[in-house]
Amino acid sequence: MTDIKSLPLLSLQDALASDEKPYRARQIYEWLHKHLVESFSEMTNLSRATRTYLVENFELPVFTLEKMQESAFDGTRKYLFALADGNLIESVLMKYKHGNSVCISSQAGCRMGCTFCASAIGGLNRSLTAGEMLEQIYAITRNTNERVSNVVVMGIGEPLDNYDELLNFIKILSDYNGLNLSQRNITVSTCGLSPEIYRLADEMLQINLAISLHATTDEKRLKLMPVTKAYPLDELMKACKYYFKKTGRRITFEYSLINNINDSKEDAMELKDLILRFRKQERLLPCHINLIPLNPVKEHDFCASPAKNVLDFKNILEKYQINVTIRREMGSDIDGACGQLRRTNA
Repeated sequence: MTDIKSLPLLSLQDALASDEKPYRARQIYEWLHKHLVESFSEMTNLSRATRTYLVENFELPVFTLEKMQESAFDGTRKYLFALADGNLIESVLMKYKHGNSVCISSQAGCRMGCTFCASAIGGLNRSLTAGEMLEQIYAITRNTNERVSNVVVMGIGEPLDNYDELLNFIKILSDYNGLNLSQRNITVSTCGLSPEIYRLADEMLQINLAISLHATTDEKRLKLMPVTKAYPLDELMKACKYYFKKTGRRITFEYSLINNINDSKEDAMELKDLILRFRKQERLLPCHINLIPLNPVKEHDFCASPAKNVLDFKNILEKYQINVTIRREMGSDIDGACGQLRRTNA
């Protein structure tokens, strides 16, 4: 059956029985995406016959909360959800002064194979529906009774490897008939699927795009990120330039600093050169570097860069007027930080 939560409003109108009144789809849509109901029986302004029809013809994805952990340091919460078919995913709630941010997963597992990331361990089971992506936000909202103001698609999975469902997710999340979250408060992270970056650019959305870079040469990046073989850096950077031309949105480059792998002063200078070439060719095209001291994963031997290396790296980039920050990692004590999410109850 169709996942009803994955249907944009117009698609829901088309999917309903032809004898339903035109406004019925909007009522159902608001129950799903404004009131965040967990069952059709909660849609109390619908007739019993309509609710029965929905039960018989649509699925309504609701998760089982297997575990919730809260950081003793910063209040970050990590949720382990069981999907209807038994697959497990993790989502993270981060609390900031400016509001609540939720990091969601787009797949149950990941096939990209990045060698420092827990999410890729075990490969990909399946992609999530748009409804399952939304339900992570809705379940956390119900749990906290607090509005989510920012969403980052940076959890388990490669979002652009689940392109069509990701697009539906963005459209429903930002629809004024639902939660009405501004697209400028939605960030999508990718390891660099260049063809999908072009497709996403042509959608003319106003979301934030984050590129997982992590190295500045194809040789070094290939050892960390197998996707480099299919989409080398030159091709990736061309896709990024196209994205900016089409959308006008500043791109963020994520760079995980790994001790003795990609954190030397020479690496910083190579990154500087890459970014300056990128900016010069596009008339000072705006971009931002997010430095991330590597978060530990027990299955891997990689270690985070020492604090001095991180600061030296940042200072080199700043010397050349490159916009750079060191990410404040939240939830590391509960394995809820970048690169630590996994689809097992470990």
